[in-house]
Amino acid sequence: MSLFQQWVDLYEGQTQDTFRKFWEEYSAAETKIYTEILSNHETAFGGVVKEKAEELGVDIVLFMGFLDGINDSLNNPMDVEAITEDTEFSLDINWAQLYMNMHNANADYLFTLEEWNNIFTEEERVDLYKQYKKSKTVVKEEKIGRNDPCPCGSGKKYKKCCGK
Repeated sequence: MSLFQQWVDLYEGQTQDTFRKFWEEYSAAETKIYTEILSNHETAFGGVVKEKAEELGVDIVLFMGFLDGINDSLNNPMDVEAITEDTEFSLDINWAQLYMNMHNANADYLFTLEEWNNIFTEEERVDLYKQYKKSKTVVKEEKIGRNDPCPCGSGKKYKKCCGK
């Protein structure tokens, strides 16, 4: 079974009774990994999956969950389903996207890490948060009335033209 499938089975296999323990373990692992990455943001984060998980003291399946989670924040996303414990990786992280994705996931334990101060100023983080909030705002376009002029420019009423 692939490492990714093990991660999916672990995550989806949680029950109401086991989810809390699983989440505490996963969020602690994620916090440890992100603290390392953010502290050394000028150095590429990478290596062999199994070795990096051992180096950080994180279960390899939880490390796979981290790789799956950060994938949307990479400039060059990985094929997470093809990752094995012997896969060599190097993460090219889009820091702004990562910060906004952490907000999107409601991961306050991650986007409030002190190590973000090394990457963004407080004003930049506020600006990124505003961009994130703006991206979630739904803007309704004005509805065309049936007796309004057709937007295609034909000069006819909408009901007699494109509204048919």
